[in-house]
Amino acid sequence: MSALKIKKGANKHSAYNLRPTFSDVVESHTLAVIVDNEPGVLARVIGLFSGRGYNIDSLTVAEVDHTGHMSRITIVTKGTPQIIEQIKAQLGRIVSVHEVHDLTVEGDSVERELALVRVHGSGEQRVEALRLAEIFRAQVVDSTHESFVFELTGAPDKIDAFAELMRPLGLGRIARTGVAALSRGR
Repeated sequence: MSALKIKKGANKHSAYNLRPTFSDVVESHTLAVIVDNEPGVLARVIGLFSGRGYNIDSLTVAEVDHTGHMSRITIVTKGTPQIIEQIKAQLGRIVSVHEVHDLTVEGDSVERELALVRVHGSGEQRVEALRLAEIFRAQVVDSTHESFVFELTGAPDKIDAFAELMRPLGLGRIARTGVAALSRGR
């Protein structure tokens, strides 16, 4: 008689799923929170993060429904799946919050960010900065004899890559808006 060859946790639909239900993997998540547009709402949302020691990587807020007085807060944060679930549950308990969507797990989404990047340089460095800006589709919005200011929109990774390439050419300052995100489709 041969021994049974049962792989531990081999099938997630098995009644004997032995996989751990927790994870130590820290993931980045984009949360879209629809709130009442009233004083103090943003402070309560931010207070939830700071009070529990969670970090916010990006934060954008804008009114999305003028007649309904609703705003959309887009938050990019990192945490284990358990921490992200806890954040979503606690956000949902805030009275002024109407909806909480985790765009990272709900399906495909579009994320964009706007950045203004100042690059100092002269001679060959200026030419190289302009060449790279053309590749990244960055627009020159200000120019002096010593520097350029580029406007760049795209995914956060694109802006990070552009900044890294500009660093040896004389990267000065960067101003970023934070991530704006929407789910694709319906």
